[in-house]
Amino acid sequence: MAEILVIDDEPDLVRFVCRALEADGHRVASAWDGAEGLSMAMKEPPDLVVLDLLMPGVDGRTVLVALQASRPEVRVLVLSAEADVGARVEVLEAGAVDFLAKPFAVRELVARVRGRLSGPAQLRSNGQEFLRVGDVTLDIQARTIQVDGRATTLSQREFLLLRHLMRRVDMVCSREELLSEVWGYAFDPATNVVDVCVARLRRKLRGDLIRTVRNVGYRLPSG
Repeated sequence: MAEILVIDDEPDLVRFVCRALEADGHRVASAWDGAEGLSMAMKEPPDLVVLDLLMPGVDGRTVLVALQASRPEVRVLVLSAEADVGARVEVLEAGAVDFLAKPFAVRELVARVRGRLSGPAQLRSNGQEFLRVGDVTLDIQARTIQVDGRATTLSQREFLLLRHLMRRVDMVCSREELLSEVWGYAFDPATNVVDVCVARLRRKLRGDLIRTVRNVGYRLPSG
């Protein structure tokens, strides 16, 4: 059972989300504005925050930045009506573990919360930030990976692709999604840049760490 905090200025939506997450077995608290939610998260850090971006006063972006600075162990799943690629990339770059656009299906929200709670550990040591999935550790600042104790440097695209797969561990990432999030491209069925980059990553990782999902994309398993 996880501790979850829902921060959103829409009371009906907050009650709806809280009921769905409680029915899935979690303990859920809520706040209807960013200032209150940030205060609650700082005093008693939850396992995960479900956070709206567009709120009066202290908005979701401010909350996310403050949590990453002071409580980097708290995972943040953003819910927002801002569904464009720019907004998604911005919050993921700022440290959110996932982004779900409004309106959304409650089953998808519950599934994503489960996935993020079982997802990669985000660690901080001496000012450095890391993502860890199994034996793979990704150094966010240095853009290097350690696999079985062996350190390897990544190119920019390799780093962005692996970080995205690690943040969505155990979830299938389509080629369309990866093109959009890592390269900023609209989907082009003729391009193979994703496959080429995955092949390079596999040479730097153990070959079986990134799984191919036939006719869809790729998945990084947690174990």
